[in-house]
Amino acid sequence: MIRNIVFDMGNVLLRFSADLFLDREGVTDPEDRKTILNELFRSVEWSMMDLGLLTEEEVEPRVLDRVPEHLKKHVSHLLYSWAEPRAMVEGMEELVRRLKSAGYGIYLLSNASVRQPDYWSPLPISRIFDGTLISAEVRLVKPMPEIYRLFTERFSLKPEECLFIDDFPLNVAAAIAEGWEGIVFHGDAAELEKKLREKGVTC
Repeated sequence: MIRNIVFDMGNVLLRFSADLFLDREGVTDPEDRKTILNELFRSVEWSMMDLGLLTEEEVEPRVLDRVPEHLKKHVSHLLYSWAEPRAMVEGMEELVRRLKSAGYGIYLLSNASVRQPDYWSPLPISRIFDGTLISAEVRLVKPMPEIYRLFTERFSLKPEECLFIDDFPLNVAAAIAEGWEGIVFHGDAAELEKKLREKGVTC
């Protein structure tokens, strides 16, 4: 029986879209957008932040060294402030609140840097979560099986009572391999609610 709903953060609860961030930053030239995408958001350093091996302050000079002068200010701003203004995925806050009211445990399991609390904690929805595990804090990332095992151990949960929602299929598959239930999120809160009902989760 499912008692706990575990959410990924990026593109499940909080929008994470390089195109959105570049639009807000006013970067319109296709080559400039490609450069920032590849050298920042798709960089090894970005993954190392998720692993807790580098901080934003350590990443900044490495990435700036690889981009043209006219992009440096944009890269620095995006590195620290990509989440501003915060944009929730449509319909998800309401669904999470209804699941909480229905008595389910509500948790967050996300690949993110150590700065995650800076942009997550100010969101009102963050205060209804029963527990949060961020990859950089434990130096493990999804889909490593160890992060799912650590999660259930830390919060004293049974894997078979947990359902994981993530937009990346491999992360969901890894949770299922550890005995969890799982749903791949496709950006549609109504579709997700339908799939939850099919698994016996009602709100």
